[in-house]
Amino acid sequence: MVPQPTAVALTAALAGLAAAGPIKSKVGTAKNGSFTVNQVANAAFKPHGPFQLAKAYNKYGIPMPEGLSKMVANYNAVKKAKRDSGSAKTTPEQYDIQYLTPVKIGTPAQTLNLDFDSGSSDLWVFSTDTPSSSINGQTQYDPSSSSSSEEVSGARWSISYGDGSASSGTVYHDIVDVGGVSFDSQAVESAAKVSDQFAQDSNNDGLLGLAFSTLNTVTPKPEKTFFDNIVDSLDTAAWTADLKYHEAGTYDFGVIDDSKYTGDISYVEVDDSQGFWGFTADIEGESVSGIADTGTTLALLPDSVVDAYYEQVDGAKNDQQQGGYVFPCDAELPDFTFSPGDAKISIPGEYINYAPADASGTTCFGGLQSDGGQGISIYGDIALKAAFVVFDQTEGAPRLGWANKDL
Repeated sequence: MVPQPTAVALTAALAGLAAAGPIKSKVGTAKNGSFTVNQVANAAFKPHGPFQLAKAYNKYGIPMPEGLSKMVANYNAVKKAKRDSGSAKTTPEQYDIQYLTPVKIGTPAQTLNLDFDSGSSDLWVFSTDTPSSSINGQTQYDPSSSSSSEEVSGARWSISYGDGSASSGTVYHDIVDVGGVSFDSQAVESAAKVSDQFAQDSNNDGLLGLAFSTLNTVTPKPEKTFFDNIVDSLDTAAWTADLKYHEAGTYDFGVIDDSKYTGDISYVEVDDSQGFWGFTADIEGESVSGIADTGTTLALLPDSVVDAYYEQVDGAKNDQQQGGYVFPCDAELPDFTFSPGDAKISIPGEYINYAPADASGTTCFGGLQSDGGQGISIYGDIALKAAFVVFDQTEGAPRLGWANKDL
């Protein structure tokens, strides 16, 4: 399991919620207290299933199968060779996030493309503090070029991953603008050290965490997420994810746009005890607890669920060398249904045919894979793209809303 914060850390996190700066400006697309941000396509994106699986395992501390570890090591070696030879720029990335979101930081504004991640609570970026050996084309935040930047004395942040790597650095307060709404004292965590899984993604300039602020890693005083800092200025204390299949989606803040879903929204209770958007869904009569995570590409579910699904696919097998389920690319994949509350969300089979797993394009890697038996299931983008999802804090206790939409 992902470790729960200690009592001391949790107390510090709650204490950190007391301080907040004012809203600098608001520009809404629906009402004055709401706004929409559009994702942008990562032009260098090339999907690679095993790497997305390895990234998810690392994020949640799930032990990696030996075959997957070897594949990651081999591809890392190839990638490093290309970078060292100067050829990486013209090679489509195989580690990238497919869609990113522009965020403006500082005065004058510096625009970075960030991964909006409901599975973490840090806003961290590549910066001029990042060693040149870890820079592979990313845009770097330069606090010295921002007149509104102020270093937080003594503050540090650090995120550890399951493979033993880490990202860490110092902390600044600066203006952060998302979709025209800005907060003028947002914690911007500057990376002095970056895990290889991020360094190799040339177009992803960092992460904007949208989990709960209790998960923030800044010490000695945790910082609030961007959403928690602006929530009081919004018409509705909620944000929504309308992610799309093979096209850019949108995030709305402060408004629930009824043009983006069909039928009713079914709300379920959220378990935020570990800082995540945790919830429970029914899958073929099995109650599966997991995390709604916009920062993870694949859906990771219990072995019993995954095995039962691929038993329906001709030629599917759990390939130890690939680290997960593969199948013939021309196989007909059934839809996969999960039910949070009264909602019935069906992931089209074509979404689960994630990407080719070999050079010939005859074997493909599944977007539905094992959660490693660690008690953590992850409803990543493969699942979220099949629904309109509301991350809601309007009722005093957090809840998740699920609705169908036109796919």
